[in-house]
Amino acid sequence: MNMIKRTALVVVALAVAFTSGCGDRHSNKEVFYLISVNSSLPYWQAVAAGFTKAAGQYKVTAKVIGPENYDAQAELQELTRAVAAKPAGILISVADAKVLQPEIDAAMAAGIPVITVDSDAAASKRLYFIGTNNLEAGRMGAKRLVEKMGGKGNVVFFTFTGQPNAEERLKGFKDVLAAHPDIKIVDVLDIKSDARAAFDRTQEMLALTGPKKIDAFVSLESASGKMVSDAVKRTNTADRVVIAWDVSPDTLDGIKGGTIDSTVTQKPYTMGYVGLKALDEVFHNPPAQMNKDYSADSFAPYPVFVDTGTSLVEKSNVDLYITSAAGTK
Repeated sequence: MNMIKRTALVVVALAVAFTSGCGDRHSNKEVFYLISVNSSLPYWQAVAAGFTKAAGQYKVTAKVIGPENYDAQAELQELTRAVAAKPAGILISVADAKVLQPEIDAAMAAGIPVITVDSDAAASKRLYFIGTNNLEAGRMGAKRLVEKMGGKGNVVFFTFTGQPNAEERLKGFKDVLAAHPDIKIVDVLDIKSDARAAFDRTQEMLALTGPKKIDAFVSLESASGKMVSDAVKRTNTADRVVIAWDVSPDTLDGIKGGTIDSTVTQKPYTMGYVGLKALDEVFHNPPAQMNKDYSADSFAPYPVFVDTGTSLVEKSNVDLYITSAAGTK
């Protein structure tokens, strides 16, 4: 009987040890970085919230860094410092692929897993990309634009020139507009240096009349939508179409109030949340070869792209998004 009891105690002890080992998989000494530009925007605050939420669940350390404005060189400096710290993993939004790719490749060569988020560097050695199918998102917005413009008129775009995701969105719009020759793209304005410049440019263009009249304004990033809608509102112009990007509170209010027709929304919180968990999985179960092109491997342990989804928000469904945003506060 004593032997049975002793055997039972040993089995229990082994079970406890095994369970404890599983529970101790994570440690706050494991540091994961989220790096972006325009970090002060509500969009990136949502990404950071998802990232830190997952880190809290895993009891690991999350560090969110990056310049508050659009500055690819400043982002490169942050990435270089992060790589030097030898973290467990890096999730990065690529402001400029040419600027950031060499350091991304250096991180991977050093055995630090890198996953891109929101904006990709497809030619780099990063493991894979988590974010939006930006080409399809652009096409989604373009179909709405064609509908609201009645298939004709002049349109101006606001964007971050050179940022891969914005370039793909613009291509998606152009793909659809190619079948509608009566809709003319008058200009594609780069507002990366100062989103407030969108307000001044919109006011200038609202004054154009006749064949030069601008009938629609489209933001391909989350920074300029409010500026454009504020300009339209100030000039009391009711016959222009404004399409924004993402669901900042100001954008949702603009749709509710009628100064913004619609917006293409992404899932930034999900990107951050899924991103940290993906990095954690790689860190704890590293591949035999970190620095390998898994996109060319049919038996790869990683996808090429994780699409977190998009949708169109307009007046009929904006209240659902307002309620959802309120629930996260």
